[in-house]
Amino acid sequence: MSTLRLVICFFGLAGAGAAILSCGSSSQHQLQSITLSPASADAQQYPDRQVQFVVTGYYNTAPLTVAPLPAKWGACYQSSPTTEISINSTGGAQCGVGAVGTYVIWANDPLPDTGVYSCPSTNACGEGCVFSATAQLTCP
Repeated sequence: MSTLRLVICFFGLAGAGAAILSCGSSSQHQLQSITLSPASADAQQYPDRQVQFVVTGYYNTAPLTVAPLPAKWGACYQSSPTTEISINSTGGAQCGVGAVGTYVIWANDPLPDTGVYSCPSTNACGEGCVFSATAQLTCP
């Protein structure tokens, strides 16, 4: 009877070990890249001059495409951060009073299943992240 318990324990541990090891396999649902849409927008063509940008994630396994993805957002003008564009937490961007020209809207995706951003201290215009994307917003 004791031998049977030992065999059952052994196979139970072996099965648990195999399950743990399989969690790290390459078949995991992993983000490969992200994009922003629209890729470019003229604020004058949108109601209240507010443009809704959306992050789409592309994965290695089904579902291959997921949108919208949560993101950290920002805006730049001529390669420098700017506050002339306001962006809410869901990607709604609006030209501020006096904002004129074409601005870069950027988004960074959080690490999968953690909510932690790939690069919490983002470089000036969202550069340097594992997953980032940009789009253009033209203000009147």
